[in-house]
Parts: sequence; C-alpha cells; structure tokens
Amino acid sequence: MCGIAGFLGRPAGLLPPWLVLERMVSAVGHRGQDDRGIHVDEPVGLGHARLSIVDLAGGRQPMLSADGDLAIVFNGEIFNHVELRTELMARGRRFRTASDTEVILHLYEERGLDCVQSFNGDFAFALWDRRRKRLMLARDRAGVRPLFYSNTASGFVFASEVKALLAHPAVSAELDPRALDQIFTFWAPLSPRTAFKNIVEVPPGHVLTATAEGIMLRAYWRLQFPDADDASAHDTRDEHDIAAELRHLLTDATRIRLRADVPVGSYLSGGLDSSIVTALAKRLAPARLSSFSVAFEAAEFDESAHQEAMVRALGTEHRAITCSSADIAQVFPEVIRHTERPLLRTAPAPLFALSRLVRDSGFKVVLTGEGADEALAGYDIFKEAKVRRFCARFPASSYRTQLFGRLYPYLPGLQSQPASYLNAFFGVRPDDLGDPLFSHLPRFRSTTQLKTFFSADLRAALRDSEPVTELRESLPPEFARWHPLSQAQYLETAHLLPGYILSSQGDRVAMAHGIEGRFPFLDHRILAFAARLPPRMKLRGLREKHILRECAKDLLPAAIGARTKQPYRAPDAAAFLGPEAPAYVEELLSPAALADTGLFDPSAVARLVGKCKRNSSVSARDGMALTGILSTQLWAYTFLRCAAEAGYTPAPSARETLSLGLEQ
Repeated sequence: MCGIAGFLGRPAGLLPPWLVLERMVSAVGHRGQDDRGIHVDEPVGLGHARLSIVDLAGGRQPMLSADGDLAIVFNGEIFNHVELRTELMARGRRFRTASDTEVILHLYEERGLDCVQSFNGDFAFALWDRRRKRLMLARDRAGVRPLFYSNTASGFVFASEVKALLAHPAVSAELDPRALDQIFTFWAPLSPRTAFKNIVEVPPGHVLTATAEGIMLRAYWRLQFPDADDASAHDTRDEHDIAAELRHLLTDATRIRLRADVPVGSYLSGGLDSSIVTALAKRLAPARLSSFSVAFEAAEFDESAHQEAMVRALGTEHRAITCSSADIAQVFPEVIRHTERPLLRTAPAPLFALSRLVRDSGFKVVLTGEGADEALAGYDIFKEAKVRRFCARFPASSYRTQLFGRLYPYLPGLQSQPASYLNAFFGVRPDDLGDPLFSHLPRFRSTTQLKTFFSADLRAALRDSEPVTELRESLPPEFARWHPLSQAQYLETAHLLPGYILSSQGDRVAMAHGIEGRFPFLDHRILAFAARLPPRMKLRGLREKHILRECAKDLLPAAIGARTKQPYRAPDAAAFLGPEAPAYVEELLSPAALADTGLFDPSAVARLVGKCKRNSSVSARDGMALTGILSTQLWAYTFLRCAAEAGYTPAPSARETLSLGLEQ
C-alpha cells in the first residue's frame, strides 16, 4: 500500500515540476512512510510514497521498464503476482525485482490496457507509456483502493487522495452541492462524483487513458447477476458441493492475501465474517496470528464478549482498544481530514483509532471480513425487503408484526414500538413494488429527511437535483431482469461498499496510519461465484448468509456460527453533546460558523442541538442529522477554508475568529 500522485502537462506558474510532485507526495506521505520517489519525463510527472510490504529492498517506485519507455506508480497489491511471474518467465520474460509492481509492467508490455484482466488484487496505478504518449490509470474491481483526478486548464492531475490534488497549483477546493445532496441521501456521492467540484474518481473496475487528445474511460469489470427466470444461469448443484467450493475459494483468497514480507494480522469483530477470515488465516499462517479489535464502553455497540470467545477458540495474540464517546469526538476532525467528505455516521472514528493500535503494534497489514454481507446477503436491509414484499402481498396477514419484530433486534427503541408504528414504518406504498430501488427506498426516504436542515441558499442551488432519479438512471439495462435480492445486493456492492464502507470505514482511516487492509471476501472470483448462487442459498427464510454458515461450520464455536448479524455501529450524537465534548463542536455549530459556510439553517440546527441535549435517547435520524451537519462543517473548515498545509491558499473566513480546537 502506498500513495501515488502525478500529472500530465506542465504545471501552471513558476514552480518546477519536481517541486510540485514533492508537494503532492508529501500530502499523502501518511500512506507510505518507508520511502519516497519522483520521476519527471515531460510532460508527465509521477510521485510515490511507499509502504514497503513486498520485496522490501527491490520494490522502489516510480519503477521503469528495462528500456525506460514505461514508468509506473502503484498503490495496493497484486495478490496473484507469484503465479503471473511464473507464467511470464515461462514466456521468456526476465525480472530484476521480486515485486508485484514489475509484474504489471511486463503484463502491460504484452497485453496493453487489457493487462488488468489478469490481476487478482486491490490496486490503483498510473502507468506512463512514453512511446504512445499515453498515461494509463486503473482501479481494482471492487473499489478498494482510491484514485482521484482533475482535468485542469494546465493538464491532467491524479492522486490517491484529494489532498494531493489540492497541492497542485491548478487544482482548487470548492464544494459540489449535488455531491452533498447525494451524501445526505446515499451516505456517499455517486461515482465518479466527489464532494469537490471538478474533482472526480476513477470508478471501480475502470481504466482511464489520458493523452494530448483527451481522456477516455472504459469499464473492464462489472458485477453481473443472472436473469431471475434463467434457471440455467444459476448454480443448481447440491448445497454440499456449493458450500465446498465456497470454502475452497475463501481459503485460497485468504492464502494469497497472506503473501507479504512483513507480518500480517487480522481484525476480529466477533461477528461471522471476520471470525471466518481469522480462523482460515490461523490455519494457513505458519506463526502465531495476531488479531485486533475495538470494543465500546456503551453496551449497545459492544461485541467484546464475542471477540474474546473467538480469541479463546483460536488462540490468537490479541490486542484491543475500548472506545468511548469522548474518544470519538476527539479524533473526529482527523477522521474528516482523511475521509475528505462529510459523514452521516461516526463509525469510521473507532476504526481510525484501531488502525493506530495496529501500527503501534508493529504491523502494516491486516485481513478483514468486509464484503461478505454484500456478496452473500448478510445485511438486514435484504431481510427487511423480503418482509416488506411479503406484507405487500398479504396485507391482512397476522404474521406482519411478528416478522417486523425479527428485524433489527439490536435496536431496542424500534423493538418497543407498537404494531401500528411498525406497520407504518415498514409499510409499502402502492407504487413501491414496481420501483427498481424497492429494497432501499426506506433508507433513502429516511436520510432525505435530513435535508430539512439545509439552508435556503443550498436548497435553491439544489432545485434541479434528483439523487434518487440519478441512481435509477445509472442502473445497468439488465437490472430489471434480476431477482429482487440480486437487485438489492447490486445497490450495496456497486454503491455503498466502495462509496462508504471501503472508503471512509476502510482505506482512508487505515491508511491514515499506514495500515493496509486486505479483504478475502472481495476476491473477484468469490464475487462472481456468489452472484450465480440461487437467492435461497444466500438468504434462507430470514437466515442471512446461509451458505457461508454451512461452509464454515467446523471453523467456529457454535455460538459464533449461529449469531445473527449485528452491524458495526458507534455512538453518534452522544459523542458530541456530553460534558466532555471538545470546544470545536459548539464553535462549528454556532450561528456564526453556520452562517459562514452557508450550508445549513442556523435556527433549525439550534433546535436540533437543543432537542438532542434534552433527550437521553436520541433517534437514529437526529443522530445522523447532527453528525452530518457537524462533519460537513468540519469538512468545509478543513478543505474550503484552512487547508494551507495541503498546498493551496485558504479563503478569507470566520476561521480568523474561530479557534475550533483543530490545531491540537
């Protein structure tokens, strides 16, 4: 894992290209503190901050081909580089290093832009082809590794993080109001949009080429599901055979993700997915495995008892942190600086602290269980959609209330509601069943309510913005032919997973401390395999991830294997309104600061803050609203007002009179 940055076209102004590159690389220096390098071959400049994991001595970057015609900067890992190297050597290719970076160069020489089809990995790279005068950017299939760019008047600029783009003299920071509208609808902007105007991302599974003639973007992979009525396209084998193949794929995906020249640890949440990955790694790793977890002072969020049960069962060398509401508030400004976007939840903050523990323990790499819920139908939203469809077909059924009661057992406030409330909350409107977004409509309607706090000016700017319509229009043509569960899985995998889970809760908070996360469940072989499974293999009644539980029965204690899904959550409003709340909270939510950014209605925010302070139990909606407003204010003051350290001039603002406590 590393940080990459560069440009095609000479930077505007008087700064020499090498100095611009150095500033860009410094802005992502936290991603790789082991080495730095730059390469200038006008009109291109490539920069790299290295986190040394494979071929510690020989993998320096930027790396050039033997003839010097190709140059590459690479972030991530090609997990099947050993097998690819063997194939290349059999065809006469000669290697100077043992790094996976050199494998990319050789495969590009053989296959050009199609080289990405051969890679099993999490990657983002930029490759300069001097003979063709072409810059190639590529991003992995699932969107694990970030890659952003801006096409400016003085050239094309790219980097692993927006901070590095802003260190280039031609790139400036400005809010994209439509992106904020999407964040307050979907939790993240729709790719390729970002929170910054004129800064976009290379979408997952895409290759971009930049030349003097312009930019071309093409997809090389997309998650596909079979048509619901095409039985021949589904995997119809016996359940035992399917479970055996899933076990084989998971074992191999974990095996190749243990490849490193440094120790590899594992996150252990106490849930099914991370427990399976850790158990497989324990069987595959020759030395004692180290595991890491986060616990919470608040019992509502804490899973430490399950974590300890897995540690006893596996005998890992375990380290944990216990996170309080005060801890979340303390690190939240840094979290926003690294995620580079407003957030509706505080969940990235404890993971930020956990990755710091991993770093302080001497590790650079951890395995995690992300991706299982998307690939194998583990989320409550899948069960909820199934229950809502049943109730729409049988509106008079006496089972309605019982089924609603089986949803979200970890939310006592919802469980205590009367039947009339549950029927209304989970109800289906007459035109909902025919909507391709049926499974997610309740979520979108709930988050959309948060926009009542937008200022009049922002609402006016968003008069023509229709995020849900944009999402509908972006769906692939075959989406309508898929099974309802497949449709819901696609929405999670193609949007929320790369847009929020792998970004704000994954790469950005881990790489803030130079920690590389590896995700066996996101091996593209597993994603394709799971997509072909009949829906009943994934969601059996209301039993989520049925086939995964079957394939891993011998790996886990019975109590862990039988656990229902408890989503990872963290305290929201409670983190910011207690007696120990840092000064920046009150300052950023003050009428002066809100008027300065102009994004929220100060009176409405004041009523929300008062309501949250008066009530000991804050609703999920109000918690998201408070977190979203505060994080947006933090983002605006960090990037739009006071980000001089990132290399651009801050705009005049009330920052001059607000301390915000951000310097501490």
